[in-house]
This record gives sequence, C-alpha cells and structure tokens, in this order.
Amino acid sequence: MTEHNQTTPPERPLGPALAKGWRRKCPKCGEGPLLHSYLKVNPSCEVCDQEFHHHRADDGPAYLTILIVGHIMAPSLLAVFTAWRPEPLTLFSIFAVGCITLSLYLLPRLKGAVVGFQWARQMHGFADPACPHT
Repeated sequence: MTEHNQTTPPERPLGPALAKGWRRKCPKCGEGPLLHSYLKVNPSCEVCDQEFHHHRADDGPAYLTILIVGHIMAPSLLAVFTAWRPEPLTLFSIFAVGCITLSLYLLPRLKGAVVGFQWARQMHGFADPACPHT
C-alpha cells in the first residue's frame, strides 16, 4: 500500500454555506454581502476578505430557476385550469406574473447558493491556500 503525503483539504460544512449563499451573504463568515446590484458577485467579502472573483456560477442558477419555476407553475396551471376553467387571458396574466415574480425572487438566491456550494466543496479556486493538496 502506498501512503499519500498530501493532506486532505479541511471539510467545509455544505448546509450552512448553502444557507448563507441563499441569503446572499458570504459563505465563509455569513456577514458580508455576496452580491451587489442584482446578480453581480462581489470580488471579495467586505468582512472576512474571502475572494469570490474565481467563482464559476455561469448558467447554473438560471437552469435551476427554470427547473423550479417550471415544476411549480406547470402543475399549478393544470390544476387551476381543470378546477375553474378561467378565461385564457386571465389565466395567462396570472401565471405570467407568477412566473416572472418567482423567477426574479429565485435567481439571485440560487446564484448565492451555487457560489456557496462551490466554496464549501473548494471548487474553482476556493481551496485553502495553506493546503498543498489543492
């Protein structure tokens, strides 16, 4: 058996990092803002100096938003149409506003959660610089 001289990176708890990211706060300290404007990730945390410039959220939050909104709104649309048979324009208006509102609410929160996930799993430059393994 061969021994590895590399140390494993320290564990970072996933749940708290996701929760802090969902709240759009720094996944490390939970205090500093993760985002500025609507979806722009800050280059670093104002409180703990954790760098965020190397995150790779890309299209992940958008895909997750579409997935969640679709899975909520499609069955709701079917249930409302089957139960009450509203006028098409009424049905469209209500569900269009619902889809847009839910999407705008979820998108920055999911982006924060994705960055928090990357931080917790030490992906894309979030690794501890003191650990030679990463």
